[in-house]
Amino acid sequence: MKLKDKSIVVTGASSGMGKAIVELFVKEGGSVIAVARRKERLEALAESLKNEAVQVQVFAGDVSRQEDCEGMIDAAVAAYGRLDIPVNNAGVMGDMAPIAEVSDEKFRQVMDVNVYGPMAAMRKAVQVFLEQGQGGNIINVSSVSASHQSAGPIYGASKAALNALSRNTAYMYKGEKIRVNVIAPGGINTEIATAMGRPNMDGYTWLGPVLKLSPAPGEATDIAQCALLLASDDSAYTSGDIIAVDGGWTSF
Repeated sequence: MKLKDKSIVVTGASSGMGKAIVELFVKEGGSVIAVARRKERLEALAESLKNEAVQVQVFAGDVSRQEDCEGMIDAAVAAYGRLDIPVNNAGVMGDMAPIAEVSDEKFRQVMDVNVYGPMAAMRKAVQVFLEQGQGGNIINVSSVSASHQSAGPIYGASKAALNALSRNTAYMYKGEKIRVNVIAPGGINTEIATAMGRPNMDGYTWLGPVLKLSPAPGEATDIAQCALLLASDDSAYTSGDIIAVDGGWTSF
């Protein structure tokens, strides 16, 4: 088991990539705090994994709230005695609106979840890592949209900001043996696109030719496998990297 005795927090755990990460990490021996807003889904996930050697604990929270970002880290320390790996996976799409049509409401929503949430969680996690004095390992889930025209400007900007936060943190805390890496998914079969609702048609029309070039969508398990590599000691010398998991979409 690659994650035996590891204390892990996974956000966005009620569906899609977060759910797949929790399922794989538990099977690999990780002790997981599963975080999402939909508590009933978290409880169903925990129930589905009840026969595993390690039990999942649920934390109903909203990553756009400071108290929840800090509370989920505190919950891991309280439950498992320490924190080893936070996985900042929770995210929301914009509506693909071009910049002239972006609303303040949509901007704040996307930035609160995709940038503030991971920042607040990383801040708290690094504080805990420094207190523990044994290093740490942060995994952030970004998107190829940070540098690829596959979504609107606000979503892309939020993921570019997350990449910058991640690489800077990896650099500043390398001396304390704190690793930070980023997974950048391409098109993955999850609920995020349907949760977006009807896209802005002007933006969708402009992005259409790029979207048509996407390979067949990947699965949430593809992201989970990459997360397992980064969470395990197999990647002990890897930090500050942004790893595209996109079927080669961004290679052309």
